[in-house]
Amino acid sequence: MQQAPSSHLPATSHGTLLRGRIAYSQFQQGYRTGLEPILMAAAVPARHGQHVLEVGCGAGAGLLCLMHRVPDLHGTGIEKDSETAELARTNLLANKKEQVSILGASFPEGVPEHLRFDHCMTNPPWHATTGTASPEPRRDLARRMGMHTLPLWVKGAASILRHKGSLTLALPTALTDRAVAELSANGFGGITLYPFWPKTDREARILLVQARLGVKSPARVLAGLTLHEADGAFTPQARDVLENGTALPGL
Repeated sequence: MQQAPSSHLPATSHGTLLRGRIAYSQFQQGYRTGLEPILMAAAVPARHGQHVLEVGCGAGAGLLCLMHRVPDLHGTGIEKDSETAELARTNLLANKKEQVSILGASFPEGVPEHLRFDHCMTNPPWHATTGTASPEPRRDLARRMGMHTLPLWVKGAASILRHKGSLTLALPTALTDRAVAELSANGFGGITLYPFWPKTDREARILLVQARLGVKSPARVLAGLTLHEADGAFTPQARDVLENGTALPGL
């Protein structure tokens, strides 16, 4: 059961996800939610009654979208920034998702030792620490990847997942080789790459990397999803995922 959130948070803006199906608030200053948490949630192979962990859950977009598709999941989010964790609790309560807990802590040390999960998902920070820091600390925390973030989070996921549990990573394509290496080194197999094409004949810039702990299946590269038509509008398949909350096609 969630505790009532504090009323002393920074100013927020109020909107929705999945074309009005989910109420969703964000801070007016700092990191703003993109498409990645919605696309990631559409990939997690969760079934009724299972337990899912989102690492770096932000304001809760990924958990909310996944639980819209699979309503009776048990969810846990972990978020290092205490105010963002509090906002996630606010969003979950606004959508009556009381079977979700938000841990205001770092991963993996902030996860209680007795907890084990069927699935884990994360949209980790992407930007290198050598880049220019954002003047907004919360945005910088959400966007800049530390040298050890990806290895630490993959290793941490391996420690909290049940046998054959899935890990889903939303990443830029430039990190594909690092992600595959870390997954293989930590006992994951059945690695599946799912690219997102901005338009037909355009190079993919983001993709999902999904794997299962303790399996030996070979790696696959799937056809993926084209996001936009030539005129910039979302394709029908992308709209179905981003507006209706359906699972990704072909995964």
